Amino acid sequence: MAKLSSTERARLPASAFAYIDSAGHRRLPIHDEAHVRNALARFQRVKFEDDAARERARKRLLNAAKKYGIVPVGFITGQLHSERRQAAADGAAIERERLQGEMRAGSTDAATLPVGFVTFLLTDIEASTALLRTMGDAYADLLSDVRGIIRAEVVRGKGREVDARADEFFAVFTDAAAALEVAMRIQRTLATRTWGDGQGCRVRIGLHSGKPTLTDTGYIGLSVHAAARVCQAGHGGQILVSTRTRRALREALPANVHLRSLGKHELPGLTKPETLYQVEAEGLLAEFPAPRTGA
Repeated sequence: MAKLSSTERARLPASAFAYIDSAGHRRLPIHDEAHVRNALARFQRVKFEDDAARERARKRLLNAAKKYGIVPVGFITGQLHSERRQAAADGAAIERERLQGEMRAGSTDAATLPVGFVTFLLTDIEASTALLRTMGDAYADLLSDVRGIIRAEVVRGKGREVDARADEFFAVFTDAAAALEVAMRIQRTLATRTWGDGQGCRVRIGLHSGKPTLTDTGYIGLSVHAAARVCQAGHGGQILVSTRTRRALREALPANVHLRSLGKHELPGLTKPETLYQVEAEGLLAEFPAPRTGA
């Protein structure tokens, strides 16, 4: 990543920085993917004027990471003070739950996470904004319950929670077959649950395998990015599997489980088309629209 010159820095708009202090000093540039990654790595070394300034910078940085498809696994948030949060009136309960999830994720000891060839499991609640709009503060209970179901199944399947933020959950397994079993149990359980006045909840699940790099703050590497893209391509109630996970399952796929090819798809940020496979088994939904590739 090329270092910004003073001239280049001056030409950037204020929106290109995660943090601008009261004296007008602009720090943590986030105008492209390389600088966003650098800002994530340097965030803890920046001296902020107060907790409110730190929180504003953190939110801008996470939004920039999402824009470039970066999964900021291991991003430390445990030192933030929730009492300083100024959540919107219609989302205060959701904000509190989100912060609690981030602090739990931030407490994960990255040094104890598995290395080598692993399988990532990512989940994302479908239409979470619409659910929040419909349920209001009651959505907090739904979010907590859904996260509890996912977390319990991950533990049962001998996986490890890596990150939990808002309506997303990130776990890792040393065994691809175990990850698949957990994904199917999650979908079957959620298919039977309702909240409030019969409101259901569907999550999309993506599985991808690879050899990521483990740093002192969590996993990094293309396999993390690919796992997020596989998850994002799915629909609520659906489990999508990448080619590498399918290969890992070749000798361990249960007899009553089928992986149906959905063809090759261009996924944002990946250099080559990825063949996606839909998990089909008893108790799982089978009919979905085409993958959400953004094309």
